[in-house]
Amino acid sequence: MDLELSGRVVLVTGGSDGLGAATAHRLVQEGAKVALCARGVERLEATAAALRAQGGEVLAVPADVARAEDIARFVDAAHARWGRVDGLVNNAGTAEAKPFVAVSDAEWEADLQLKLFGASRAARAVLPHLQAAGGGAIVNVLSIKAKAPGQHSAPSSVTRAAGMSLTKVLSKELGAQGVRVNAVLVGMIASAQWERRAQKAGQPLAVFGAEKAREAGVPLGRLGRSEEFADVVAFLLSARASYISGVALNVDGGLSPVV
Repeated sequence: MDLELSGRVVLVTGGSDGLGAATAHRLVQEGAKVALCARGVERLEATAAALRAQGGEVLAVPADVARAEDIARFVDAAHARWGRVDGLVNNAGTAEAKPFVAVSDAEWEADLQLKLFGASRAARAVLPHLQAAGGGAIVNVLSIKAKAPGQHSAPSSVTRAAGMSLTKVLSKELGAQGVRVNAVLVGMIASAQWERRAQKAGQPLAVFGAEKAREAGVPLGRLGRSEEFADVVAFLLSARASYISGVALNVDGGLSPVV
């Protein structure tokens, strides 16, 4: 299936590793031009180099999405490089989770700045360019805990729920301008963190991950692969998803109790 992403310009926040890097690799495979930002300069440059070796046209901009000026610089740099912006993947974030009474005001503020405010500022910054291009797509990367939060999941689950609400609000406001806005809610997806846990347990990742997935009740009985997540994001950015907007799609092997 041709996703018609060749030549399109897509910005990915938190793109230096993990799900962001996997998304960038998938987009480059589709012929998209990709701008990445992240706080860690060394990992960001390494990922950009790997993408260029893959034949990708890539721009890497060190930036912290919790800083409004960094977001503006990132978006401006991408537009200056290619003269257009067609898509945005708001992927930057962490998985902070602890009992409610242990979360300080500073931690609430930091989580909101990184995830909710970062995503909203990035969307605001790219909107004029999406409008100039005749439309485009925004994908917000969230967690299944946005729909079904558990105990000891603050502040992240609360911030992610706000991100899901932001997705719906933007889809309603921007649809008439040809801008689609969706969210992808991830469950247990293999990552460097999972690899470290498997090594500590003295097991191959596939074995360790399958065991933890079964314990958690994942119906498919395994961890998801970052490539599987990236395929979904690429589809939502593409013309093949031209009538999909305002959706929060679970990519979790069936783990979430909420549709």
